[in-house]
Amino acid sequence: MNLGVHDAVEAALRVVTQRYTPGRRALVDVMSSASAPVPLAALVKKSRQPQSSVYRNLSVLETAGVVRRITGREDAFLYELSEKLTEHHHHVVCVKCGTVSDADLGAAAERALHRAAEEVGADSGFIIDSHSVDFYGYCRKCQS
Repeated sequence: MNLGVHDAVEAALRVVTQRYTPGRRALVDVMSSASAPVPLAALVKKSRQPQSSVYRNLSVLETAGVVRRITGREDAFLYELSEKLTEHHHHVVCVKCGTVSDADLGAAAERALHRAAEEVGADSGFIIDSHSVDFYGYCRKCQS
């Protein structure tokens, strides 16, 4: 596990006056070792915490901006470390089986999205500092 990630999480939690408890550390460990966003049930099992504790800890980690929640199939949530701790990316989500994979849009598409975000910001009076795009459809397995 990258100690830099733990240091960054601890610092982000201090900003929102929260402690980096063993339960929160366990969730960060699970998400940092995963190759894709992690469903709630897997977080409960792998972190060895009661579901209620996982919910509470995820809420605090989201408030601190170190965890991102992704809506999967049938409004089921999956979780991953935020881009502050990893790298910028988007997702493709299968609406049938719930598989979530990272999607690389390429430099040209990212530049176009950045320009669109600046335009949206100008039109709405917001200063846009980030964006996320999730694509929903059917994976190869579920297409048949």
